[in-house]
Amino acid sequence: MKDQEILVIGATGKTGRRVASRLEARGVPVRQGSRNSATPFDWDAPETWGPALRGARAAYVTYFPDLAFPGAVEKLESLCETARDMDVEHLVLLSGRGEHHAKVGEEVVHNSGVDFTIVRAAWFAQNFSEGYLRDPVLAGILPMPGGDVAEPIIDINDIAEVVVTALTEEGHKGELYEVSGPRLMTFAEMSTELSRATGREIRHIPISFEEFHANIAQAGGAFVADVFTAIARETLDGRNAHITDGVMRALGRGPRDFADFAQAAARTGAWTSAA
Repeated sequence: MKDQEILVIGATGKTGRRVASRLEARGVPVRQGSRNSATPFDWDAPETWGPALRGARAAYVTYFPDLAFPGAVEKLESLCETARDMDVEHLVLLSGRGEHHAKVGEEVVHNSGVDFTIVRAAWFAQNFSEGYLRDPVLAGILPMPGGDVAEPIIDINDIAEVVVTALTEEGHKGELYEVSGPRLMTFAEMSTELSRATGREIRHIPISFEEFHANIAQAGGAFVADVFTAIARETLDGRNAHITDGVMRALGRGPRDFADFAQAAARTGAWTSAA
């Protein structure tokens, strides 16, 4: 059974590609699921789900762009039904801390009839180096709402290692791993660490949620801005201002610090204009 493939949904995404590469490094057969991969998987094309899941032992499940998007939870429920029909043994779901729709998605997987592990993650450090905040950092600014609310931001390499461990080792089925970084940080403190890592000033600019919405709408359209602003309003209210022990419980070690992430990202050229 261990020779059966593991499907990685969203294998080209931030966490998916890290999970896939780590599985391959362990010699685990991997089926990379994405719109244009050899194993097509498209959340908007349910006809791709069954062929992608057929014969897989387990699957890593991520929903792009977020479980808060309309229809996401319903699609997740249908995917779980398909996985059960295809005799998939284990689903590992990536979820988000403090998000109502993510919690509903967790309940869907919990009640699916398939063995599961939930990885409920804090805010991604890599949003600064490969996500929508990279361009502002390149410009020397960090415009974010939420005031002085602190977030235990996590390096997604830790998330990937938790996921791979859950997929390949015994003792993780039925577990909920709420994963965070090792300390609480405000966006101003994150700016300070980014400044140290890059060797130039990255200035935090406190903005309103309305301004945040306008910034996202300019880049991604009003609909995307509506959803992500709702998530920001929901999660940047202090509810996530505590660290958790998920990384330690899953891996037996503490999570990486944001300063270490920033230094490593700077060394690999994350904030050079050609990156």
